[in-house]
Amino acid sequence: MRVVIAEDLFLLRDGLTRLLQAHGMEVVAAVETEAELLAAVAANSPDVVLVDVRLPPTFTDEGLRAALEARRVVPGLPVLVLSQYVEQLYARELLADTDGGIGYLLKDRVMDSVQFVDAVRRVADGGTAMDPEVISRLLTHNAGNSAIAALSPREREVLGLMAEGRSNAAIAQRLVITERAVAKHTASIFLRLALPPSDDDNRRVLAVLAYLNG
Repeated sequence: MRVVIAEDLFLLRDGLTRLLQAHGMEVVAAVETEAELLAAVAANSPDVVLVDVRLPPTFTDEGLRAALEARRVVPGLPVLVLSQYVEQLYARELLADTDGGIGYLLKDRVMDSVQFVDAVRRVADGGTAMDPEVISRLLTHNAGNSAIAALSPREREVLGLMAEGRSNAAIAQRLVITERAVAKHTASIFLRLALPPSDDDNRRVLAVLAYLNG
């Protein structure tokens, strides 16, 4: 798996490089600016891009804008965004484009190497990796939406876990319920949100996230 990393802090950039290499990934470029990221994507055709939201020179949204531009140049390019804080606007912008794997993790999650590497692989494979805290904020932000408000507490739990990219089996294990119960809750969620059910885990997660974003 070929990876491009865009992170301005040398120690974190180096740490991410070593971590991914230790798990058999090839880091084809590790850069620190928006321009370097776009050049690295064009030159290396990566399988996934890891990018910090805030890059030089202003440290506001250069990383996100570069990621979105990279996805415009390479449609469906898998992108995993890393951020120090939950940026609701950034998350909504990222989720607006549901073509290809997407992810949004807080940098604290990097400390759990197994979980982090799993997220990188999931996004590279076209899946979704959303930080639970980001999901929580998005759900709270949309609490005034009548469809979201109509969900039961259990359905909101299932929706949050779905948005993290978890399968029905994983959700059942996490909530200590049966897979049949999860399937029932999922069907109810799609019905309440007026979204067509799908057997494709990634498509259903993206559909739910797109709905929350809208």
